[in-house]
Amino acid sequence: MALWYSLGIAFFAAIGTFLFGFDTGIATTTIAHQSWIDYMDNPSKGLTGAVVAVYIAGEAVGAFTQTFIGDKLGRIRFMQLMCVIVTIGTVIQTASVNIGMFLAGRVLAGYAVGGMVATVPIYLSEISDPRYRGLIGGISGCGISFGTMMSNWVGYACSYASYGPVQWRLPLGIQIPWGMVLFAGLSTFMPHSPRQLIRSGKIEQARSEFARIRRGLQSFEMQEEFLLMQAQIEYEMEREITSYREIFRLFRHRVLVSIAVQTMTSLTGVNVIQYYQTILYKSLGIGSHTILALAAVYGTVAFLSNCVTTKYMTDQWGRRKMLITGLGGIVLIEIYAAVMQREFQNTDNRVGKGFAILGIYLFVVCYYGFLNSTTWLYGAEVLPIALRSKVMGLAAASHFIVNVAVTEAGPSAFANIHENYYYVFVVCSVFFLGVAYLYFPETKQKTLEEVAAAFGDRVVLPDDGPKQAASVVGEADHVESTEATTKGV
Repeated sequence: MALWYSLGIAFFAAIGTFLFGFDTGIATTTIAHQSWIDYMDNPSKGLTGAVVAVYIAGEAVGAFTQTFIGDKLGRIRFMQLMCVIVTIGTVIQTASVNIGMFLAGRVLAGYAVGGMVATVPIYLSEISDPRYRGLIGGISGCGISFGTMMSNWVGYACSYASYGPVQWRLPLGIQIPWGMVLFAGLSTFMPHSPRQLIRSGKIEQARSEFARIRRGLQSFEMQEEFLLMQAQIEYEMEREITSYREIFRLFRHRVLVSIAVQTMTSLTGVNVIQYYQTILYKSLGIGSHTILALAAVYGTVAFLSNCVTTKYMTDQWGRRKMLITGLGGIVLIEIYAAVMQREFQNTDNRVGKGFAILGIYLFVVCYYGFLNSTTWLYGAEVLPIALRSKVMGLAAASHFIVNVAVTEAGPSAFANIHENYYYVFVVCSVFFLGVAYLYFPETKQKTLEEVAAAFGDRVVLPDDGPKQAASVVGEADHVESTEATTKGV
């Protein structure tokens, strides 16, 4: 019963990440419609590129905003604010009468989903049973891939609509109700984070929300886990941190792991491949409707891969193995894709072109299967409660800022160095593979408070006071994380 309740909350909260995936993906098909190009008076390449760039810039600012007000408002209130802003942004995009108005809507929507996509994983990680946190928290990543899939299929379906504004206004308008739906759920039945309430000094409300969320526990188990959670959070609050310099001094390893895991995702090249897959298909001589169909299948494969591994691997296999396997797979697949693209893009060999397209699909299986949900979850759960909003916002902003750079370089890179652009991401992925192997400890099956032990920080027991991490972790975990806890990133 408790698991089903948590799953219901997770699916509803994932509307926030669904909006991120849908609004990000719908731009690809929107700007490809000739009806949109003509309606916007044939915008220059720079303005067309700005449709993507200003959106990602808005995401970065939204993520930064979370660092300043996320803790003050709390998880629920902050997400409600983002719901209001994303609704305004999607309405403006849908009703746009010129390119300036369209870009303004993109900025607002980007701002909102940038704050949302960093907050939903935090919220879900804080309400999850540690045994199922990979599943519950991973649903936020599945929301992203579901939004991407739906935007691709909607874009494909609307390509058959008669020439005119309906081709691009209808897909944009589909987004409008979801922010209001999520706002209604946040205002009524969705629980507050008990950990956030403890941090705010609302102990009895936190106890009540914890009992509501973890209703499957025996009363003594619930009391024991709540007291451990309360003791650890209050201990960490004794060292209230006021500057980023102090954050990096006291929690350097945990902070850098959270930032690294987010920067890593951008430097796998996923957004470049996602945004510009139509260019890649076109270079293989594929027709326009087929290109949109291939993009829709790409999104479907992403979503299905994400769901399967979230359900059957994240909690069972562990975050560390998921990240290392995903990065290793991406290195091999991008080398394969680059070779296939080089060999067959300028030939009439249909079988060879099929193998080139296979490289793109292998990439999406590997990225969304092993990295997409895991990175957002892992980036949140490695952080102490006092820093979770501040650092997760910073990490998400780094993800979006790096995305701006690699995505804006995409068209020029494909035009000038062609498939060799893949090798840039191969080198970056090899680097992060080494970082993950050396410095990313395992966090599966641990409460968020016990995760501190994996980084060598103190874990507080209610009766005994602070104890060294080694005394509260198993021998296997201690051996696995020795190098990580002594060196720092």
